[in-house]
Amino acid sequence: MSIPGPRSAALGSLLRAYEQRNVTFLADDFPIFWESAEGATVTDVDGNEYVDCTAAFGVANAGHCNPRVTQAIADQAVRLVHGMGDVHPTEIRARLFERLATVVPRELDRFFLATTGSEAIETALKTAMLATGKSRFAAYRGAYHGLSFGALAVGGIERFRAPFAAAIGSQPLLLPFPRAGVDTPNGAIESARRTLVRQADLAALVIEPVQGRGGCVVPPDGYLAGVRALCNELGIVMIVDEIFTGFGRTGTWFAVDREGVVPDILCIGKAMGSGVPISAAIGRAAIMDAWPPSGGEALHTSTYLGNPLACAAALATIGEIERLELPQRAASLGAHLGARLSASRGRGAVDVRGRGLFWGVELRDAAAAFAAVKAALRRGVIVLQSGIHGESIAISPPLTIEQAQLDRAAAVIESVIEETS
Repeated sequence: MSIPGPRSAALGSLLRAYEQRNVTFLADDFPIFWESAEGATVTDVDGNEYVDCTAAFGVANAGHCNPRVTQAIADQAVRLVHGMGDVHPTEIRARLFERLATVVPRELDRFFLATTGSEAIETALKTAMLATGKSRFAAYRGAYHGLSFGALAVGGIERFRAPFAAAIGSQPLLLPFPRAGVDTPNGAIESARRTLVRQADLAALVIEPVQGRGGCVVPPDGYLAGVRALCNELGIVMIVDEIFTGFGRTGTWFAVDREGVVPDILCIGKAMGSGVPISAAIGRAAIMDAWPPSGGEALHTSTYLGNPLACAAALATIGEIERLELPQRAASLGAHLGARLSASRGRGAVDVRGRGLFWGVELRDAAAAFAAVKAALRRGVIVLQSGIHGESIAISPPLTIEQAQLDRAAAVIESVIEETS
């Protein structure tokens, strides 16, 4: 059967008739429409099966439709689907806080639950403003923290910010994001210091331990620890965005664990609920307690704060990541995958970089990357296009992926990279 098949093509026409433009890219040969997924296998509406090397934007770390997670959601759905957020809490929300405290750095002991990664980032930015009395932020070129107005205030990819710049307010102070194998940690930190010391109005610096949408860019070892020391020195709140890199993706529970770095605020999401939307901003009490006690009307909340279904999914997901030892699995499989992908250098790949099961392959330009994405799809492998200019392929499969599936996907990716070169 052709890919996309006839049902995907028909649904594409239906979507085109109703959905706002600039949401889904629709062409004769793209996309497919998903119908079901299990583990690392996706089945489309035409019955074609694919190896998912995206984990659906990094959400399905514990595998698509993980049986224990879906059972927890089903059990919760017959008891309580929705609570009353900041007015009448639920027991399961309190239990989730207690459980999260066992996997995040112990110095982080104040939690705010949200629905999306963007909201977690916005909560962190508001917190930094309250804690410091300042209102400007530093971030990185190539950074992606979400597309809502608050998240765009620290965005480092210009095409997302430019149409809305007039409403965002002040531009973030953007630093260059250093690259392992190219920059030294000491040199990069000194460069950041020279820029930051000239700004007296910075509330926070926001950083991804590994840049995701920017093309899976890995900084040199020691850089994150250097940023921590620099923020301490200059009195800047350090916000680490682990919305993509968290929950085992890079080979440790959180990417900051690799260098023993504890930020002031840690933002998490995506894989946290295995597909049920939930996120969190988790911080040190000394910073988070800048928020005043509630007098009956919260300054920042939402209708779905601490949604019981999402809390049940998150509790079960944490249990599965522990039970299946997924951080260790990501580290082991990632070393194997990285070695295979690195062989593509000079055979179509400009650069290969990554950590754990989070890899980026940079090609000559965006056209080559998109051609490779479509060629892989026709051969039964789903990968994403990424990079500041769309010049890279991102590979981030469920951490439960079988070795044979990963090898099959890697072989397809290697061949399409070489062909599109």
